[in-house]
Amino acid sequence: MAKGWLRAIAANPELQSSIRIVGLVDVNVEAARALAKEFDIVDAIIGSDLDAVLSETKPDLLFDIVVPAARQEVVAVGFRHGCHVLSEKPMATSLAAGRELIRLAGEAGKIHAVVQNRRFISGVRRIRRFVESGAIGKLTGLHCDFFIGAHFGGFREEMDNVLLLDMAIHTFDAARFIADKTPLAVYCHESNPRGSWYAHGAAANAIFELSDDVTFTYRGSWCAEGANTSWESQWRIIGTEGTLLWDGAESFQANKVAGSDGFLRELLPIEVPEPADQAETHGHASVIADFVAAIRSGKKPETASDDNINSLAMVFAAIESARTRQRVTI
Repeated sequence: MAKGWLRAIAANPELQSSIRIVGLVDVNVEAARALAKEFDIVDAIIGSDLDAVLSETKPDLLFDIVVPAARQEVVAVGFRHGCHVLSEKPMATSLAAGRELIRLAGEAGKIHAVVQNRRFISGVRRIRRFVESGAIGKLTGLHCDFFIGAHFGGFREEMDNVLLLDMAIHTFDAARFIADKTPLAVYCHESNPRGSWYAHGAAANAIFELSDDVTFTYRGSWCAEGANTSWESQWRIIGTEGTLLWDGAESFQANKVAGSDGFLRELLPIEVPEPADQAETHGHASVIADFVAAIRSGKKPETASDDNINSLAMVFAAIESARTRQRVTI
């Protein structure tokens, strides 16, 4: 994932001129050296001891791109050294740990935000703008399908609740952003289908209750071979006056009711507007730019941890529901 972040910075002239990498830390120092060589990062301090490297480099920012189990300690060390911290998702391995990171950020007077890069794409921004316009009336439901046979190798294949914890948070966060509603409760069934190459929880089905009587449903699997969806899922957005379909890529189809007679009412196709701001559609680069802008302006970043914990809460409530086989409030 570090390569993804560095590619995003290198491809964005404004970020490239704003950010200078002064240190790279990895438990495997050779991996850090290889990363520096690949991205032509010169004069950076390289080491395996985060505390020592931060002491030597005194950076403004810490990019936390570690596995979830290491996040708490890494972020806490960053705050102790006066860094603003941008973390990979999920922001913590529990809600209690997430709340502690929010407390530490407040105590340090520093910004902590989370890379929810998949809300910073054109499709999600277009849908949010479309829903806000009232083009299909009042929102009543969001329904997502995510089915990909992903062979990662590595730590994901050993994780518990791998789909919900490592991937579904993207879709949950995007749904919360699009709907602009508060998650209230969930019922979730989790499984590890026959033939799965994951240790646990490669598939899940969840029904979320959102505020204002909006329903969000999620069907997903990371071991479904033969007909991959987009990484962004396939979406059906339903309003009181019409429906929007999005394939998770470039295809949008929206219709609203145009007639008042007949068993099935006449429909009128409607356009889905472009994003209000194209600068918000570049994934990792847009998240990092939003983070840097927040530091400069003092404005809260969109994915600040004290907001993003609501998406994390959806994940842990779904996991708890799957474990107890009961509806869980969020």
